[in-house]
Formats: sequence, structure tokens, C-alpha cells
Amino acid sequence: MKGIVGSLPKTTIGIVMIILLIQCAGPEPGIEEAVLNTPISLQVTRFDLDFGASAPEDLPRLKADYPYLFPQQFPDSVWISTMSDTLQRQLREEVRKSFSDFRPYEMELELYFKHVAYYFPQAPIPGVLTVTSNVDYKNRVILTDSLLLIGLDNYLGPDHPFYEGLPNFVSKELDPAFMVSDVAGAFNQKSVPPPGDRSFIAQMVYYGKGLYLKDRMMPLAADSVKIKYSASELEWAKANENQVWRYFIERELLYSTDKKLGPRFLDTAPFSKFGLLLDNESPGRIGQYMGWQIVRAFMEKKELELSELLAFPEEELFRESNYKPQK
Repeated sequence: MKGIVGSLPKTTIGIVMIILLIQCAGPEPGIEEAVLNTPISLQVTRFDLDFGASAPEDLPRLKADYPYLFPQQFPDSVWISTMSDTLQRQLREEVRKSFSDFRPYEMELELYFKHVAYYFPQAPIPGVLTVTSNVDYKNRVILTDSLLLIGLDNYLGPDHPFYEGLPNFVSKELDPAFMVSDVAGAFNQKSVPPPGDRSFIAQMVYYGKGLYLKDRMMPLAADSVKIKYSASELEWAKANENQVWRYFIERELLYSTDKKLGPRFLDTAPFSKFGLLLDNESPGRIGQYMGWQIVRAFMEKKELELSELLAFPEEELFRESNYKPQK
């Protein structure tokens, strides 16, 4: 197998993050230190390693230790076959090599959930369970109140041979740099209320709220990591922000309820669909990026708690933002 293409340092990233976080200025004096001092208990369990090191005779113990991972409708023969399947064993071995030291990611997750505990004290802190998922990239992360499942086989690096045949716009997101961003996205799905109506602007602002949550709860992450863009895609979005906005305004799209606008500008895709020559140069989800800038403009003018932001009506937020795109 090829070497894994990863974006994160393997040893000291967690320590560096903590040091930088202490030094950086928060949105209010002392807030970052307060976040660091927020006590949480985050338990990370490497089920992928436990299962990979087990033999068929260990199955009763695995089922007793992880009953929620072994649905009763599946006979034991399914799990025994998975243990011995050549491709599955290769997959588990690649995960084991790529994540032999999970501590840097654990520290990133701990830092993120300290922010969750600080800003959303009523939110439960889940136990973290790492698994392999047959490269189920549509469900890389599953978050419930008590459990966070992370499919590590979805973070082997965009050029990994296991991802051959996947579209580039999918495989580029299968990068360990995006793991915590995906966790934050799963939390946002549970925390950000759905838009109050079906207008395009309401949907843009809805996604913008989630990305703004990442601003506050992942303060050391690059914008490209928060929105899962490459550096060049983020640069394109910044350079063309004014043109994109003019396109939306001139075609009177903001208050449109046309269902086709989601696939064109909000959904994950190889590019956004303007119907112009620039399409192939654009990143997908450009409407999410625009909604993010609207929410940022709004929060620059308002002193709101995050809970208040999330409850703020989308179209009213847009009007009060006085959003002016970059030129």
C-alpha cells in the first residue's frame, strides 16, 4: 500500500494547540482560559483495534463489552466472517498504521468538547468509539447523546488506494485534518434549528450559523478546515465573493424557494452550478460560504450568546447583518 497522505502532524499537535489556545485572544477577555478550565471527562475507546486483535472465540466478550455494535438480527457468523475477510483485515491494518498514535486527535477532540461544555453546558459529552465502517463516507461520524462513533477508515488521506474510484470531490474530504470538523458538523446538526422557511437566503444563513459555531468552538482551525475546502478553493471563494453575490442578487435568488438551488449551491458537489464558464473553477457549497460571511457580518455588530444566534430568524439576521461582500 502507498504511504498515507495526511495533513496533521502525528506527535505534538495537541500540545501545540493547547499552548496556542492559552496565548490567543478570545472573543471576550479571558474566555479561552475559561474554556480550558472547563472540566470534562472524555473517554476514547479504540474498538477498531480491539476487534482487529480478536479471534472468533473472543466474540462473546466483544458482544458483552460493546452490545450496541452487535445488532441482534445479525448472527455470529457475520462477525466471524468479518474477522477473517482478507479485505476487511487489510482495511483494519491500514487504519492501525495510520492511527497508531491517536493521542493528537484525542487532544483535539477534548479541546473541542471543552468548547461544547463551555458554550452548551446542558449538552452531554459522549463517549468516543473509533470503528471501521467499510468506508461509509456518507456516515463518517455518528453522534448520539451518549456516543460518538468515528469511522477511521474514512480518514486515511485523499490519495489512499482504498478510495480509488471515488469522485475527487468526495475523496478530498477523507483527510484526517477534517475529522474534528466532521464531529463539529454532527454536533451542529443536533444544535442548529432548521431554517424557518424554504427561501434560499434562509438556507444559506442556516449553514452559516453552523460554520460560525465552528469559528467559536474550533478557534485554532483554519477556515479551509471548517468548511472542508482546499486552500485554492477557499481562495477562490474569497476572490469571487462579490461576483457570486451579484449573481444571486441579479437573478433574484435570495427569496426563491426553488428546490434546485440546494443541489446547485448548498450541497456537497464537485463545483457550484452557475451555468457559466467559471463553474469548473468554483468549489461546491458556495452558498454555505456566503451564508457564513453573512453570519460573521451580523455577529460583528451584535453581542449575542450563541444560543441567541441560533434562535435568531434567518431572514431577519440577513437584513440586520448589512452584509457587504468583499470586492
